[in-house]
Amino acid sequence: MKIVSWNVNGLRSLAKENYWDTFLKRLKPDIFCLQETKATPEQLSDELRSPAGFSSFFSSSREKKGYSGVALYSKIEPLNVLYGMGIKEFDQEGRLIGAEYEDFWLLNVYFPNGGQGPERLDYKMRFYDAFLPFIENLRKQKPVIFCGDVNTAHEEIDLARPKENEENTGFLPEERAWIDEVVSLGYVDSFRHFHPRVTGAYTYWDQKTHARDRNVGWRIDYFFVANEHMRRVKKSDIAADVYGSDHCPLSISLS
Repeated sequence: MKIVSWNVNGLRSLAKENYWDTFLKRLKPDIFCLQETKATPEQLSDELRSPAGFSSFFSSSREKKGYSGVALYSKIEPLNVLYGMGIKEFDQEGRLIGAEYEDFWLLNVYFPNGGQGPERLDYKMRFYDAFLPFIENLRKQKPVIFCGDVNTAHEEIDLARPKENEENTGFLPEERAWIDEVVSLGYVDSFRHFHPRVTGAYTYWDQKTHARDRNVGWRIDYFFVANEHMRRVKKSDIAADVYGSDHCPLSISLS
């Protein structure tokens, strides 16, 4: 089973620019999780709303059209689907879909960006703090995998210019400390598990400065897997050669 995660920075633009078919043919996902879809299901073409062979599930922003949003597509019908954490202030932006499968939970999450001032950083940190007890409660039932755009680089190896970004959101001490807490609870950063010393492996590049051409990037997208389920994970990769967004897809393969 191959699970793919991708912040698409606008789902409708993928089809418009012919990246959608390339993505499906190139990565061949069994389940794929998209973030920052920026669309409601009603705004999507049939091709995007119901790709052949997949069940599809969407959560969209309730307040702003064309903002945030997540989608989950699965060849395997989930046993149960969750939309949000049950907390209105976090659920109204359409940032989480959870799917229950036979032996694990999969959470597709678009974590808030901490930019645009202290209020959004506070919102991001409170979202982080609410998320951990939410998934730990699900973990009592079965192991949890969560993926998506976490909007924080964990270690210096995870961004091209760590020193220059020590005081910028996405690499602040309190943001990084939250990922430390995730790891301390027994969630494994699957990419680092398989590629502990690989440098220059990023999932996001600033478009305005053409940073991708120079690989001046950040690894802020992850698959975190509960350690009791890591025996099922056989590989974890970043598909940096797939274009169509300011992020690239990443994947894990399960036995």
